[in-house]
Amino acid sequence: MKTISISNDIVPIAEFKTNISKWFKTLQVSGHPLIITQNSKPAGVLLSASDYDELVYRKSFLDSVERGIADAEDGRIQTTDELRKFLKERRSMSSS
Repeated sequence: MKTISISNDIVPIAEFKTNISKWFKTLQVSGHPLIITQNSKPAGVLLSASDYDELVYRKSFLDSVERGIADAEDGRIQTTDELRKFLKERRSMSSS
């Protein structure tokens, strides 16, 4: 995702609503997220679909890493042998 250009990528909601088609085209061409303001304060962000997908994927990945770190810190770990035994038992249960 590209960084935001303060001079080009911030638009008041009234202007956004009036020229919505133009702003979608700008988003596609520039690749920059668009900050939409209301009463001079940020109210929303318009992203391309691919940028949104990337953010969701990264969030999911980081959440998974955090869960793994928390598990390790809390002692919820398995040795390689324990994991192999668990997987072997699980496979034998699912093939039955």
